[in-house]
Parts: sequence; C-alpha cells; structure tokens
Amino acid sequence: MNRPESAASEWGGLRDVIAGISVALVLIPQAMAYAELAGLSSAHGLYAAAVAPVAAAFFASSPYLQTGPTALTALLTLGALLPLAATGSAEYAGLAALLALIVGVVRVLVGMFGGGWIAYLLSRPMLDGFMSGAVILIVATQLPGAVGVVTPDLGLLPDLWWTVTNLGAWEPAALLLTGGTVALIVGGRRLHALFPGVLIATTLGLMFSILSGYGGPTVGAINAGIPAIALDLPWRAVPGLLIAGMVIAFVGFAEATAIARLYAGQDRMPWSPDREFLGQGAANLAAGLVGGLPVGGSFGRSALSHMAGARTRWSGAITGLAVLAALPFTSVLSALPRAVLSAIVIAAVVRLIRIPAMVRVWRLSRAQGFVTWMTFTLTLALAPRIEFAVLFGVSAAVMVHLWRELRPSVKTWSEDGEVHLEPTGVLWFGSAQFLERALLEGLHEASDARCLVIHLGGLGRIDLSGALVLRDILDRATDLKLEVEITDVPWHAQRILESVLDEETHTWKQPTPSMPPV
Repeated sequence: MNRPESAASEWGGLRDVIAGISVALVLIPQAMAYAELAGLSSAHGLYAAAVAPVAAAFFASSPYLQTGPTALTALLTLGALLPLAATGSAEYAGLAALLALIVGVVRVLVGMFGGGWIAYLLSRPMLDGFMSGAVILIVATQLPGAVGVVTPDLGLLPDLWWTVTNLGAWEPAALLLTGGTVALIVGGRRLHALFPGVLIATTLGLMFSILSGYGGPTVGAINAGIPAIALDLPWRAVPGLLIAGMVIAFVGFAEATAIARLYAGQDRMPWSPDREFLGQGAANLAAGLVGGLPVGGSFGRSALSHMAGARTRWSGAITGLAVLAALPFTSVLSALPRAVLSAIVIAAVVRLIRIPAMVRVWRLSRAQGFVTWMTFTLTLALAPRIEFAVLFGVSAAVMVHLWRELRPSVKTWSEDGEVHLEPTGVLWFGSAQFLERALLEGLHEASDARCLVIHLGGLGRIDLSGALVLRDILDRATDLKLEVEITDVPWHAQRILESVLDEETHTWKQPTPSMPPV
C-alpha cells in the first residue's frame, strides 16, 4: 500500500481553501437533503458532512474526491432501516449511526488487507441497472416533498401512490419552488461548472419562505451544535445490519472508485484503491461516532472541487472544517421549504439514470443485458430493501461469467489426415467437456485421421484441473493410435503443462513466447 505523503509537502495553499469552501457551500444544503432522504433530521446529515471529509483526507489518494452524504448511500440507509424503526425516531438515528460504523469497519478492513481490487468486481452492467432503478426510487421518495404534501407514512410505494392520486393536496408554491430550484441547478450547470446553483436556489428559497409566509412543509428546527462522540448505540442490531452494511460498503465505494479513476486518468496521476477504502472507511467511522449516517464519494462535489482548483486531498478537510464552523448558525435554515431540498436531490440524481446505456448493453450482449435489466427490475420490485437487488445482481453476473467459461469456443477442421482443435477461452475442469466433445466429433468426421493437433494459443488460462483433463484427452487419443501434437502453447501455461503432460508421449511445438515465463 502506498504511504501518504506528508501534509506539508501536499498542502495546496489558497487553492485548496477556495475549493474546500466552495464545496462546503454546496454540501450544507445537500447534506440536509440527503439526511431527509435517509429518514433522518437535517442535523444528522450536517454532522456527517462536518466530520467525514476531515477523516477521509488523512488517507485519500485522490486530491479531488469529496466525501459526505450522497443520494445513493442515503437511499440504501433508508431501505435497511425502515423495517427496524420509525423514521425520525431516536432509535432510527441510532441505527443509522451504527450502520455507518459497520460500513466504516468493512472498508477499513478491506483497505488494511490490500483488498482494494474488490472494487473492480462489481460489473458495469449490474451497476447500470441498479443505479437506474435506485435513481427512480430516489425521485419517487422526493415527490411528496417536491409537491408540498405530507403523506400518511404508509411506506415508500404506498406514499408515492397516495401523492399521485391526491393532486388536490399539491401546494402550488411548492411546485414553483421545485421547478425553480431544478432550473437553477441544471441550467446553471450548463452555463458553467462553477455556477453555484445549489447555493443560489437555497438562498432564494429561504428568502421566499420568510417573506411570503410560506405555508408548506419546511425543514423546521435544526439543533445542530458542535457534534459530540456518542457510543450509546443499539449494538444488538449489528447482526441484522451486516448485509446492508457490506452492500453499502462496496456499492457505495463504486462511485468513489469511478471518481478517483476518472481524475487520475485526466491528470496522469496514480491512485490507490486501498487508500481510498481506508479513507472512506475512516469517514464512515467518524460519521457514525457523532450520530451521522453512511457516507460516500460525490461525483458532483468532486467535480466542483476539481473545477475550483483543488490541488491536494486536504481540500476535503477544508470542506469539513467549513461545515463544522457553520453548524452553530444552521438554525437560520429552519424556514427553508422541503420542496427546495427535494428539488436539490432530484437535480443531483436524475442525470444518473442510465437507460440508454442499459439498452446498449442489451444490444451488445444478451447475457449481460439480462444482468442489467434483472437488477433494474429487482431494485424497483424489492424497494425499499434494495440491498437484496444488489446481491441478486452480483450473483447473476457471476453466473453469466461461469456460464461463459463453461462454454469455450472450439474450432475443428481436418486436412491431410490430421484433426485440428483450436479452443479459445479458459480451460478448466468445468469447460473441458466441450473440448472432449469437439474431439469426438472431429474424430467421427475424420475416421481416417492419423494425427491430432491441438492449438492452445487461444486459451487465456489453463488451470491444474484443465491441464489434467487435457492429459486424459490426449491419452485417449494416444490409445486410438493417433499421433498427438500440441502447438502454440501460451507462455503462462508452459510450466503447468510441462509438469502434467508426458513429453515422451506427446509432441510439443512451442513458439517463442511473447513474454518471458514468470
């Protein structure tokens, strides 16, 4: 694992300060909005926003990755906790903090033991399907707030149905605020990446509420003083939260991975997934200790940090410290309409719907398309327990991979008394049957063949079991009085084949390897 550079050598000076404060101005209203999405009061989101970026900065390898509450982790938190406690209750808040601690422990352990490569195992088709379904659910949860109604709290989908079937309860002023907020954020983003759409929308929404005597739902009292460490948590609930914690730890990290890889490629700078796992783990531990919620990396805030001129990972620490300094004054936001917060969430996530990408996957590969659309469908069908959709999606992706490895392509042809076999793919005990079947079919079609030639150049890997099965096939051909010749042996398979095959019986034709054996 790469060692972090010293703080003094990394400090980016004024640019980091400007970038950090710029992100903090966006993070404060977003943290409040994502806490509401997770079923918590705004204060819990602000606590996480204050401490998580500071903790992450000590380990992060990317200078731009901004950590804090995100829409995806908030939705996963909501789904995990809804069956366990009533939203907004003290028990619910304790469970959210405990869940953040579990996510933190998982990520720290992965980073400590060099398991950052796990981040690459989440297939893109699965993530496309899950993310698209999750975004639709996020928008659905924000619809009541966006139209200014208070639902009967029947559940995620029942409340959505109640909202769309009670149009008379919609608040015209809330619709105006929602439309204006989305227009400011989306339109401002198109004008310039640094356009402070979230900040302007929050300020205008607050002024409108105060000056007009807005009668719709508002944020209400915000008791967000300086956060304190609290360990009085419902520890007995740990077993029931483990699955959700692991799903959030890995799925939520996929966004952080994408951010770090994107900017590392643009700036031609190395990055370490192990260090990012440690950073994201420390961020969640810090958030959980002060009564926050699970956190992750934010694409939008990271892009803002990059555009604002951040130079080092300490810009994230500046962001957290700026939020911390603002906490005693956040009570001024108590009159902020919930419609504005809902619109902030909707504007942040709606562009993440990946339906065109899902359609493209289906056109390119039916098998991968099945993984994408199955995960998408299950995400919607299993709401709010969407962590199970992730588990099903990962399982489906693994099954598709195994199915493909079970069915290698084997090209056969006959010429001049020789039967040629050219397999491509991976040769292991599960796929060897297809090579054996191709051999029998080739021998049946060329009954007068005197020689069997097997070309191994198209095999990406040959494991021990595959080599043993290959020896059995070759022994069978020898029993049939066939001369056996193995050619195009890949360099990575030479050692294992030399150990397993009988060189006195089988003829080898080895080309000069393109790479030296390890």
